[in-house]
Amino acid sequence: MSIVTPEFEFVDRASESIRYLEHGWPTDLCRWHSHPEYELHLLLATNGKAFVGDYIGPFGPGALFLTGPNLPHNWVTDEVGDYAPAGTRDMLVQFDSNSVAAMKDAFPEFREFDDLLKRSVGGVEFLDFDISQSRMHMETIRDSQGAERILRFLNFLLAVKAHPKQKRLSDHNVAVTELTVRKSGIADVVDHITTNFAEDISLEQAAEIAHLSPTAFSRNFQKLTGTRFSEFVTKVRVGQACSMLQVTDEKVATICHEVGFRNLANFNRHFLKVKAMTPSAYRDLIRTELSTTRVHIND
Repeated sequence: MSIVTPEFEFVDRASESIRYLEHGWPTDLCRWHSHPEYELHLLLATNGKAFVGDYIGPFGPGALFLTGPNLPHNWVTDEVGDYAPAGTRDMLVQFDSNSVAAMKDAFPEFREFDDLLKRSVGGVEFLDFDISQSRMHMETIRDSQGAERILRFLNFLLAVKAHPKQKRLSDHNVAVTELTVRKSGIADVVDHITTNFAEDISLEQAAEIAHLSPTAFSRNFQKLTGTRFSEFVTKVRVGQACSMLQVTDEKVATICHEVGFRNLANFNRHFLKVKAMTPSAYRDLIRTELSTTRVHIND
């Protein structure tokens, strides 16, 4: 998949305080990045892995996330799935922290959003939020202007705030500015790993990509991602293995090598550490859950 540096997303606050965006898949806009705005992000198509701060986890159609200011994030569609190009994969709203602060100063009642926005510093996923409802909210925001758009956005924010199943994603403070990410070269390394996870890449090679010394790279990578370089590579590989265990019938030993591990014992050990179960147990659990879901839908 082609990953290029997106233009820095600038919103003219003199004319609008929120920005609606949508794009399909494949897209050149996929890149690990950050920006000063909050972002409410809905995925409509494909399955893959969410990268939010130091969190790496699965996403599928209907996944809904809130990221705080300057929190690095990206959603990468798995290549193991047989996906047709999607006209709209992502629908998202970006909104400015200063506008939120001014709103709370003018209307103290809006301080009920404080807890949600504080938790968004590490990213929040709204589990099992009804996709038809979230899409409807996004469409009404997209199709409105001016004060009506603000009201419709706040209505959506109230709905997600009240949602009972919320998952905090990143436990570390990894919020960084766009300028810091670009200057560090860390974004280039993250993008390289997420698309070339099966290849051997040493810390020294990664440092060369980032144009840093190994010592400076190691320090900056942990600061900007919340995890050590070797741990990040392992998480990406285990995440890819999870996708393959779910959608293919390949043997565990085959998947082990396809995601970049050199022997089965090492793969099992790392998988157990990350997922708290063996690869075989994970496959059995996921397929049982999928089977239950299908029966429920058919009923």
